[in-house]
Amino acid sequence: MDFHFNKPEFEDATLDFHRFVLLVTHRFSDRIRFVGELEVEHAFVEGLEEAGELELEQAYVDFLLSRSINVRAGMILMPIGIINERHEPPSFFGVERPFVDTVIVPTTWFDAGFGIHGDLGRGFSYKLYAMAPPDAAGFSADEGIRGGRQHGLFSVFNSPGVTGRVEYRGVPRLTLGTSFFSANTGFSFPDLDPWLNLLEFDARYRRGRAEFRGQFAQYWLSQAGNLNRTLELQTGINPYIAKSSLGYYLEAGYHLLPFTQTVDLAPFFRYEKFNTQHSMASGFTPLPQFDRSAYTLGLTFRPHPDIAIKTDYQFLRNKSTVVPISNRFNMGIGWWF
Repeated sequence: MDFHFNKPEFEDATLDFHRFVLLVTHRFSDRIRFVGELEVEHAFVEGLEEAGELELEQAYVDFLLSRSINVRAGMILMPIGIINERHEPPSFFGVERPFVDTVIVPTTWFDAGFGIHGDLGRGFSYKLYAMAPPDAAGFSADEGIRGGRQHGLFSVFNSPGVTGRVEYRGVPRLTLGTSFFSANTGFSFPDLDPWLNLLEFDARYRRGRAEFRGQFAQYWLSQAGNLNRTLELQTGINPYIAKSSLGYYLEAGYHLLPFTQTVDLAPFFRYEKFNTQHSMASGFTPLPQFDRSAYTLGLTFRPHPDIAIKTDYQFLRNKSTVVPISNRFNMGIGWWF
């Protein structure tokens, strides 16, 4: 569960019960298990009105064959980056998720699919899935590919996407990961085949009371120019979808209290750079308001290991001289059990 107070500069403050998540698991046998996650976002869902969301973010069956190869099928989280599969509020610093994990890797990204996963030994593990692709008709200038997610709702599967991740944990307190996604996203357009290719790298490290994270993600979209022109003919508005977007962040936190205590107090700092118009198709000019950066300075207090009380201030910048972007003050409490 996740409860937020947000105050953008020069705007009204808001309170939002952001998430209420029910996790359901069942073990049919030693080799067959079910995992489900049902989430209500923003507290209230009403028909087709502008309101909250009810999402089935996970609902898969695992067939555990061996240590090195297992089969998974159902509604699956994309194994991309640090946050997408580990998005519970107490698991990361900051009231809100990093911007890179919102507009570059569109967390929470899930869809219907199937594949394999396992442990290869020597610290290596992997996941490899065939997944429903996003729909290029939903791509945009400000949020990139986020609006194209199909969410497992009669997801078109004519040309399945492929996604995978490899993690390395062979060195104590260090986790290295790399992820990819590749798919044809043009099934809404009979004459277009815009291929989306995404590549991501991340690292996590703890030394003593210090904790560090870093992540880099970039995606490329072919036929972006033709896609923009086609959507402009349909809607009358040029969406200015980029042919490449990228983002990265570096984060450091420090736990002030010894790990022998159940109470924790940790200040942190995160720098992010994210540009959803890093590279445009020929004839299209990037809009500078979408070349953005963020400096987040915050504090997390844990009165219990499963409860995180957070506060932070975000200094937001973009390259535009005419379109402003507001700094934000955030407070929140997240818990799980």
